[in-house]
Amino acid sequence: ALLLSLGTGLVATVVCIIVGVPLALYIARSGPRLAAVLRAVVTVPLVLPPMVGGVALLYLFGRAGWLGGLGLSFSTPAVVLAQTFVALPFLVLAVEGAVRTSGVDYERTAAALGAGRWTILRRITLPLAAPGIVAGVVLCFARAIGEFGATALFAGNRPGVTQTMPLAIYTAFNGAGVSQGTAVALALLLLATAIVVLLLVRGWRPGVTR
Repeated sequence: ALLLSLGTGLVATVVCIIVGVPLALYIARSGPRLAAVLRAVVTVPLVLPPMVGGVALLYLFGRAGWLGGLGLSFSTPAVVLAQTFVALPFLVLAVEGAVRTSGVDYERTAAALGAGRWTILRRITLPLAAPGIVAGVVLCFARAIGEFGATALFAGNRPGVTQTMPLAIYTAFNGAGVSQGTAVALALLLLATAIVVLLLVRGWRPGVTR
């Protein structure tokens, strides 16, 4: 269950980076009204109960859903999709805040000196927002490996296939053939894993002095 949580959480984080960083840049550079609408849409998974998110995913990707032909429900990809759904807002909001804080003065100066958009993005915008990006990635990964409600409804609880650590803890605590001591041990293991990840990331994130 721990390996499944880490593996799917990592994949979900990569998906969030691919989708979330461009979306955050777009929101940060959009007008106030459009940015407010997009930010509200991105924030929806934060305010929805996880179970409601699972119902929404089932309605879209379940066997009787609009995209049921993809066969995602109750599979390992369903775990990744559920984790991505709940974790994406953490990355987008962190990156968007970092980009807004950095302002546009350096970008305008670079453009006036003849730098292209890709050069400005690669050498100015992203480096200035790097601390926010790192923080967003960490929060995103932590939220992904801790996801429970949407995963339980949309992916199920099949050991070795969709049973992540939170689901394993829930199953053990409810006495499915094991003692509650096992649930406590699993919870401590998940906590220790999260702490190790945070410490490792803090060790190499930009701007940290040793």
